[in-house]
Amino acid sequence: MVLSIIICVFLAIIFYGWNRRPPNFPPGPTPLPLIGNMHILNLRKPYKSFYELSKTYGSVYSIKIGEETMVILCGYETIKDALVNYTDEFSGRPIIPLFQEITKGHGVVFSNGNNWKAMRRFTLSTLRDFGMGKRTIEDKITEECQSLIKVFKAYKGKPFENTMIMNAAVANIIVSILLGHRFDYDDPKLRRLLVIVNDNVRILGSPMVLLYNAFPSLVRWLPGSHREVNPNVEEIHTFIRETFTNQKNQLDVNDQRSFIDVFLVKQTEEKPNPRLFFNDTNLTVLVTDLFAAGMETTSTTLRWGLLLMMKYPEVQKKVQKEIEKVIGSGQPRLIHRKEMPYTDAVIHEIQRFANIVPTNIPHATTQDVTFRGFFIPKGTQVIPLLYSVLRDKDHFEKPEEFYPQHFLDSEGNLANNEAFIPFSTGKRSCAGETLAKAELFLFFTTLLQNFTFQAPPGAKLDLTGAVGFTTPPLNHEICAIPRN
Repeated sequence: MVLSIIICVFLAIIFYGWNRRPPNFPPGPTPLPLIGNMHILNLRKPYKSFYELSKTYGSVYSIKIGEETMVILCGYETIKDALVNYTDEFSGRPIIPLFQEITKGHGVVFSNGNNWKAMRRFTLSTLRDFGMGKRTIEDKITEECQSLIKVFKAYKGKPFENTMIMNAAVANIIVSILLGHRFDYDDPKLRRLLVIVNDNVRILGSPMVLLYNAFPSLVRWLPGSHREVNPNVEEIHTFIRETFTNQKNQLDVNDQRSFIDVFLVKQTEEKPNPRLFFNDTNLTVLVTDLFAAGMETTSTTLRWGLLLMMKYPEVQKKVQKEIEKVIGSGQPRLIHRKEMPYTDAVIHEIQRFANIVPTNIPHATTQDVTFRGFFIPKGTQVIPLLYSVLRDKDHFEKPEEFYPQHFLDSEGNLANNEAFIPFSTGKRSCAGETLAKAELFLFFTTLLQNFTFQAPPGAKLDLTGAVGFTTPPLNHEICAIPRN
């Protein structure tokens, strides 16, 4: 009898206590014991499930994954309200098991509090000092464009897979800022770093990592791709530590030639304050953050761009006509962008359609907050679903289609669309947004100036996104046909 009572009490706690929410907490689907709502999610592309659930539960709702109860924000108005009007309240990062193991709260992407503020402030000011938004970085990008053209021309119009090539070209821009030099595309160190980043981006968006973050103590011991992440990260960290250790030995305070040099100088200045922020661990994780973020999302967007030009050759022809009219055979520069509304609109639409970071990087509440009539406690994980913004029917006429007219007015001028926030918004928006925009315009226009992109004979172009922490296109080959 005693055993029966214990079992009954235990079951009651599981079935009735499991779904206990704070008063006035956002509504959501009823979770099951232990697994929460995982049974109703597309584990490979959870953002699609989140979007569909918003049609039932509204633009602010809750969902449970394992032991974690999180809040999902959907639609432009709701997300802008949270990230702009309640920017401090939603500016935290949650403690996610695998990301916590990787960063331990260091760097800029997954850090919090004063450490995050110090690293973001330093990153923004140093990137500006090294030319972000200025002619100096534009010159580096245009030089890299010429190297990329040579590689594409070497294939003489024959099919090739462009992932590593585009990765290397874009990586060289952020590498030149971080380390003070660039790599040859076939440099084994660069290629290894790119392979690691691509592998981790793919793995971090996999069902196995979702399970790990839901049940870390259990899944930790199971075989699977999640066990590759930490060794991969440690390999990158080792390379970065070796690099800045070498630069320490040659550091000239009066000739700071790289992001790492500036950090090391800052480190010496902070010595009386026991290196609270400018320590070696923060430097290692910060450089890793910037290398991965500065390379992966932009190169993935460009790969989507070339795929879409092959899929829609009439759009490609219009872009090329505008390039001929405005630039001719000269080198594309950022000053040309204002005179090229159609090309600019196409680049905007590539970003919107590709939806590179559909779930955004998760946020967390830094204090108790009442938002849109709902109470959300401090420390709650919040997902501002960018997928729902870039597919918002109230702001985009044909949200599921590739339609450059989303960003053109009736007279063919570039039209700003407030719901275009691929870099997110608020205090946690992408620190490299200005750099990324410059890279996208210069790489894209230079490539279309020099090549017409076609699918290999008999190939079917699939616009389905692959699985990953970001959403790259499925593997495919391209043909770059020289135009001159």
